[in-house]
Amino acid sequence: MGVLIAPSMLSADFGKLDEQVDLINKSDADLFHLDIMDGLFVPNISYGFPLVKAIAKNAKKPLDAHLMIVDPDRYLEEFAKTGVEYLSVHWEACNHLHRSLQKIRSLGMKAGVALNPHTPVHMLYEILSETDFVLIMSVNPGFGGQKFIENSLLKIKKLKEMIIKISPSCLIEVDGGVTLENAPLLVKAGADILVAGNSVFGAPGPAEAIRNLKQI
Repeated sequence: MGVLIAPSMLSADFGKLDEQVDLINKSDADLFHLDIMDGLFVPNISYGFPLVKAIAKNAKKPLDAHLMIVDPDRYLEEFAKTGVEYLSVHWEACNHLHRSLQKIRSLGMKAGVALNPHTPVHMLYEILSETDFVLIMSVNPGFGGQKFIENSLLKIKKLKEMIIKISPSCLIEVDGGVTLENAPLLVKAGADILVAGNSVFGAPGPAEAIRNLKQI
């Protein structure tokens, strides 16, 4: 399997939402990445279910929702109802992570765990077998357009070593500061899914930017 590309809709032009969704549908992208922020877990508010449903209505590729919110268990069933196929919750936000992941899977979604930059990957050791994918934040969550944290490469390598030993089918997703320049390093380190926001929607030709990332 080659690298999967998940354009982040947080960087899309919401004034032209249907056009932006159609662009992704027709591109080489594999997923729609949805950043859900509540203004509490992270210092920003993004969008809620009305916009997710609007994207889902016309999306022809799987929806990948990243919950940057406190007490995400409250909304798991609602995200399943909107058609989300990949759902990640933060290790830092879940008091009973094992239960949360089991619930996500029981609802028919892929269960993911997201890690903030300061959280070491060894914290996932006991839960990795219950995880379909791990989302490594390579910037501090909350805002798009941030500079990539270089130590993320070492973090991805360490996680890949754990995955090979414990849960070989688990995927590694990377979100934050992904560019055409650092993408090859991320894939070499072990990344399976690359989330790209500004590097796609801020490019002169978004479809071409996706195609170039896909060919890495």
